[in-house]
Amino acid sequence: MQPGNSDAASSELAVKANSKALLEGSSARHERSLGQFIRWIVLFAGGVLMVMPLVYMLSTSFKFPFEVYNLNLIPEEPTLENYTYVLGDGRFMKWFINSLVIATLTTISNVLFDSLVGYTLCKFSFRGRYIVFIAILSTLMIPTEMLVIPWYLMSQQFGWLDTTWGIMFPGLMTAFGVFLMKQFFESVPDDFIEAARIDGLNELQIWWSVAMPLVKPALAALAIFVFLGNWTAFIWPLIVTNSQDMYTLPVGLTTFSVEQSVEWELIMTGAAISVLPTLIVFLVFQRFIIRGVVMAGLKG
Repeated sequence: MQPGNSDAASSELAVKANSKALLEGSSARHERSLGQFIRWIVLFAGGVLMVMPLVYMLSTSFKFPFEVYNLNLIPEEPTLENYTYVLGDGRFMKWFINSLVIATLTTISNVLFDSLVGYTLCKFSFRGRYIVFIAILSTLMIPTEMLVIPWYLMSQQFGWLDTTWGIMFPGLMTAFGVFLMKQFFESVPDDFIEAARIDGLNELQIWWSVAMPLVKPALAALAIFVFLGNWTAFIWPLIVTNSQDMYTLPVGLTTFSVEQSVEWELIMTGAAISVLPTLIVFLVFQRFIIRGVVMAGLKG
């Protein structure tokens, strides 16, 4: 074979190889694009399914009674009379304030005490600390419904029935919060703790000034979980309260819905107002959660 023919054959083979590689690359990109498109469609459909009840609730809250059973999302004659009526009802505002006070105080208590217990179990070496930790975690296996009777008897014995403290005390500390904070305190370097001790700080100062700022994402997540849990709590507040003045918002809305069983526009208005604090809490703390996910990824 002549040298020229050999070079031509090699060039032809190289062109064929490049063409095959381009076709395979194009096919792979097409498959990735198709897969990404399918994922976006699935996520969009899931998002619509989750958001539609909220949209329908908001839409109904702006409707007159004759439009309630009309499934149009945009009211024909939008009105604010429902909000005026509900916000002007003294009972509703009382329930709202009760829920806000209880959820806020319980959240503060969990953030402080759960983090303190988690820090102690993580950064102190003492006999039996793992037994204590396992004992705390074992309480997660007990359903809340099984604890209602002991809580009620305790509340009755100490005179806590129909009081704010009676509603709050079961949730002032949580085993989940202790577990979450202990796991995050594991990421705090012991060198920081030792350096603070050498500088003369006591343990409470170290916990508050050194360790707590380093676990802000965990604190934000704990605050959101606890606030939402107490804001939407229903069973225990229903059992421990007797007078309507002590009702929390979920319990009060149930009573309101029974009384206004045919006035769905008022029920939806009350539900729409009750969603606002949870959205505010999430919007305030979400950046800390995102930062925590990023930090976890960098450490990963």
